[in-house]
Amino acid sequence: MAKITNETRAARQRNIDLAHERFQELGGKIVDGFPVIDSPVYFTEKGTPYLKRPGVVMISKPDVNLQGLAGFLNGFDPQFNFPDYLNEDKMMEPGAQLAKTAGQVCYASYGPGRTRDADADGYIEDLKKQEHGSVLEHPSFSFLIYGVSRSLTHEEVRHRAGKAFSQLSQRYVAGRVLRFVERPEYQESEHLHRTFETRIDRTAAEYKETSDYIYELQRKGDSDILAAESKTDQRKKAQQTARSVLTNETETVLVDSANARAAQHTINMRSSPHAETEIRELYYREYLCYMMVESMLFADFEIANYPDGTHGAQSPYRKP
Repeated sequence: MAKITNETRAARQRNIDLAHERFQELGGKIVDGFPVIDSPVYFTEKGTPYLKRPGVVMISKPDVNLQGLAGFLNGFDPQFNFPDYLNEDKMMEPGAQLAKTAGQVCYASYGPGRTRDADADGYIEDLKKQEHGSVLEHPSFSFLIYGVSRSLTHEEVRHRAGKAFSQLSQRYVAGRVLRFVERPEYQESEHLHRTFETRIDRTAAEYKETSDYIYELQRKGDSDILAAESKTDQRKKAQQTARSVLTNETETVLVDSANARAAQHTINMRSSPHAETEIRELYYREYLCYMMVESMLFADFEIANYPDGTHGAQSPYRKP
């Protein structure tokens, strides 16, 4: 494996520094080692809540300990000196450590001639160049995402290889937590912003009116199709019917988990200049969070500033 050049290493460090700067500009914070970029809540004059940007909260990340490999490494001919694998001076980020270890298992690269942790950035770079992306599937991360619309998640779930989603149910969750999302385009136009606020006020009112009417039908026993024995089933039937008035700009909340290979692919796809603007903002924010905890895995990405004022992150390795 060729070591990474000083020029490339310097470029990667610039990417890391810029990501930290942008993370702070967006109000990002580290909570017990986990990055968070929150999104404030706004209200119309009538009190209907809405958000303007995605909120991203990393809630899981890799945790790696290799010391348990001692018994395994000691079980080989001493001439190989495999126990030396655990003698490293540099501490690596856990996800990168996991990917590197997985790759070295493939070739029994445990001895003194292996790629050391100090040169792991070149090792990860080579994995991506050669498209040996399977080892990048081992480290996984999870985000709680809020402040995104139902139209965004219709697109989000299309790229699900290496990912998992758990999303807010509009059947089980009442309208008391109903919120909306204002598209970036609406925020640039006074007219579109005003009509957005008017529309979500009307939608929230129609949802409540429809729900209340259905509950009254159930109370009177005036509808067979809405009837149910338990209160829980009655509520589900009411909400699954009333939600039909909700627009695509209704907020949803989800937990989105991805391995590092899938994350790299979706950041490239969903924060490109061809991506939909709302989902582009989401993946830009996720990228910044990844860089706070696993810069070696994602430092090949460069922040892109697009002509429309939005941002993304792009890597030369499209799908490792």
